[in-house]
Amino acid sequence: MVARSTTGRHGAAAPAQAGAAIELRGISKAFGSVQANKDISIEVARGTIHGIIGENGAGKSTLMSILYGFYKADSGEILINGIPTPIPDSQAAIRAGIGMVFQHFKLVQNFSVLENVILGAEDGALLRPSLAKARRVLAELAAEYELDVDPDALIENLSVGHLQRVEILKALYRHADILILDEPTGVLTPDEADHLFRILKGLKEQGKTIILITHKLREIMDITDTVSVMRRGEMTATLRTADTSPEHLAELMVGRKVLLDVAKAPARPGRTVLEIDNLRVRDSAGVERLKGISLSVRAGEILGIAGVSGNGQSELLAVLGGIAHGTGTVSINGEPIDLSGKSSGGQSRRAQGISHVPEDRQHLGMIMDFTAWENIAFGYHNDPAYQKNPLLMDNAAILDDARGKMDRFDVRPPIPTLPAKSFSGGNQQKIILAREIERNPDLLLVGQPTRGVDIGAIEFIHKRIIELRDAGKAILLVSVELDEIIGLADRIAVMFDGRIMGERLPGETDERALGLLMAGVAGAEEGR
Repeated sequence: MVARSTTGRHGAAAPAQAGAAIELRGISKAFGSVQANKDISIEVARGTIHGIIGENGAGKSTLMSILYGFYKADSGEILINGIPTPIPDSQAAIRAGIGMVFQHFKLVQNFSVLENVILGAEDGALLRPSLAKARRVLAELAAEYELDVDPDALIENLSVGHLQRVEILKALYRHADILILDEPTGVLTPDEADHLFRILKGLKEQGKTIILITHKLREIMDITDTVSVMRRGEMTATLRTADTSPEHLAELMVGRKVLLDVAKAPARPGRTVLEIDNLRVRDSAGVERLKGISLSVRAGEILGIAGVSGNGQSELLAVLGGIAHGTGTVSINGEPIDLSGKSSGGQSRRAQGISHVPEDRQHLGMIMDFTAWENIAFGYHNDPAYQKNPLLMDNAAILDDARGKMDRFDVRPPIPTLPAKSFSGGNQQKIILAREIERNPDLLLVGQPTRGVDIGAIEFIHKRIIELRDAGKAILLVSVELDEIIGLADRIAVMFDGRIMGERLPGETDERALGLLMAGVAGAEEGR
């Protein structure tokens, strides 16, 4: 099965097989002076998995939002199964058999799975018949596609992997034959991602057409039949996946050769910056999440924390960043940190030389309705450089500082007056990194630094982290991406069930050995 791009400047793509599920002709969309999509034409063959890749801000999500009816194209035409199909809104898309699973889930937290599935698709004023029908259909879909989820579970109590299954079930319940997934593995563990891919292959075998938006080239190579590459709002190529390589795709995405492996010199560790002894944290329900953590990080090194999400990494970052309380002893440069919560939390951490890039950029790292320049000032608004006098902030100075940071971190578009929600996920991440890294911290806490970030931005972020290390700073890195941990870290500590299972040197271990430790297998063998 092959898709066709009418541009194909970087090599001829094979013609599409008869019976395209989707055809986009000459789609263009602008937001003011920003041309998000420019004359895009593409076909997606029925019953295939078609990847769309590109840098953050390349226009991928805008294009799919047009297909799903969230945006209206300025020009162009959409054909579904060969029939011209206007899609003015998402209801029209659903009627056309299109479902979309967004990068950030659209679920009501205090509703059950059943209630979320039928929301907006009720059969009448009485909910009981709709719920009974949904329960029956969900059982059938779960059995057919490995989408097991407790229908009575509250959304707020489910893991991220199960939340994504709920989103897919919502689409299938509405009879979607075409399924769009926007960065579906950006918030999944490796095991959850593998399970998702089994689900997608099962959907394909049942004749569903799947469009996968992702920045992860390994995923493209593993699961897609064809792949289209976007750059700066244009479609640059569509290729058979079997006829390309990660290196070729990365070059098409960025317009230059990209280093897929992290290039760094050996670390030169200095004094101990962070010292943790017997750190314990309990959650609001009294459950112990950290169970006696002890570790240290020295100046000029990166300590990577590996582990399946939910094993205490988030709590470790939270208590070190002043968001959560704990017991035990933590010191920075020999000075103790207050873990009781009686001090000013994050503010005192910054005063002690700690910067924090949180795992959840949208809830903990930014205020989405505020502008980029306001977000760049958050936490540092008392900086004398930002003050006109003790009572007034110097907005002009903050704007000028934001422009410089956005330029140095290649934030696109480089417009500090745009609200944070107007930027792609990768550019939101760059805004947070610019804010925290440029404060010259003694210790950088960074969680999931490249979650939902494209290959070009990943290379950029990795270089910045290495530069900070080489400048003599201590870095505590948490990531669920094992290749990222192995590539960046100078030492790796593995967490399981709130404990440190062991430490390894990247050059003396591999993903299998780390995976055993992540599964709680003590004394897992090292080596290749």
